[in-house]
Amino acid sequence: MTPRTVLEALARSPLGYLRTVWPLRALGFLLSGGVFATAAYLGVGGLFTAPIGTWATVLCAVAVVVFAAALAGPLERRRLALVDRSDRSDRSDRSDRSGRGDRSDRGDRSGRGDRSDRSDRSDRPEPRNGLLVAGYGAASVLAVGWMDLAVVLVSLGIPGFLLLAPLQPTASPWQTVAGPVAGALLLPVSAYPIGAWAGVRATVTRAVLFPKDHELREVVRSRARLVDAFETERRRIERDLHDGAQQRLVALTMKLGLAALDLPPGSAAAGEVAEAHALAKEALTELRELIRGIHPQILTERGVPAAVRDIAGRCPVPAHLDIDLSGRLPAAVEQTAYFVTAEALTNIAKHSGADHCRITARWHDGLLRLDIEDNGSGNADPARGTGLIGLADRIAAADGRMLLSSPPGGPTLLRAEIPCGRPSA
Repeated sequence: MTPRTVLEALARSPLGYLRTVWPLRALGFLLSGGVFATAAYLGVGGLFTAPIGTWATVLCAVAVVVFAAALAGPLERRRLALVDRSDRSDRSDRSDRSGRGDRSDRGDRSGRGDRSDRSDRSDRPEPRNGLLVAGYGAASVLAVGWMDLAVVLVSLGIPGFLLLAPLQPTASPWQTVAGPVAGALLLPVSAYPIGAWAGVRATVTRAVLFPKDHELREVVRSRARLVDAFETERRRIERDLHDGAQQRLVALTMKLGLAALDLPPGSAAAGEVAEAHALAKEALTELRELIRGIHPQILTERGVPAAVRDIAGRCPVPAHLDIDLSGRLPAAVEQTAYFVTAEALTNIAKHSGADHCRITARWHDGLLRLDIEDNGSGNADPARGTGLIGLADRIAAADGRMLLSSPPGGPTLLRAEIPCGRPSA
């Protein structure tokens, strides 16, 4: 996965960081702020040397600083893209996945593509009010920009001074040899303080100018934690039912069956025991269905293909399966894919009027694509409470998205795209 910020690139691979474009991006980020602050100070200094009078000089100097601060705020937002590409990467990922999915299906007919574009635009972070932006711009011009320039000068100045040691007239012979060697060794090292300072500056800039974006990211992470906790609780309940209540019902069914064998055939007691035996068997069947719905054991043991075949076999609408997954997916992805398929088949059986359906699953380039298509009457509408909103929420919690094409008269195609790693053997 490509790093989205300079700090992420530094932390992920300190040695590989030097082989990327991030050091140059960090240098450009700091130089752009330092040069802008220097230009503003040179303009103010030039005014004080001009023979225009004290008051005129002060007023013009204040005007230059205010103008520079007003320009610095938008400049900070532009510069941020050099060392923090998280929003652009998010949009790129979504557009790439949309391109892969929508070129080959009918998803565009439902208009979902246009709504996705609008939601992408709404996801872009908006800066805070103009006064705060101007205040942060003033701080950048008056102080922080100089710090950016100082970090660059110190980081590059030391190896630069050593590299130029042979040109210094007072340098001894050993200095003319050792200086360039030490400078060449220190020059790559200078990329680390420059990158670290640029990352810190970018973090502060985002926290000040785009606090809402950070809050939204935390909400997404909180939702993912809630889903994980919910799945853990589902598994615990499934284990308790499987090992406790189900075993007791099995024992009760066996005892009732044995008791029926010991009673005279046709007697009233035999009839009552036989009826109780039948009710116990029905309760056991219902409990097994409940356990399978909470968390199917076959999904844990054999993965998505076997679990989807299991629920498709129990669906009243005949289903054709085309599942090509070479190994096991992450547990959270398998759970999402299973329950999306189960809910979609339930909707088909209850609402579509279809006489057959098709389930297709493929993994490609870090993305699981799950298609459930039926030849029913179409016109599926999430607002009518057919479970589609719950499906979309569940997929979104896995950092995926749901596409729906359901024109009046059918057919209906539901597509779930869920990011995941390469399937394991």
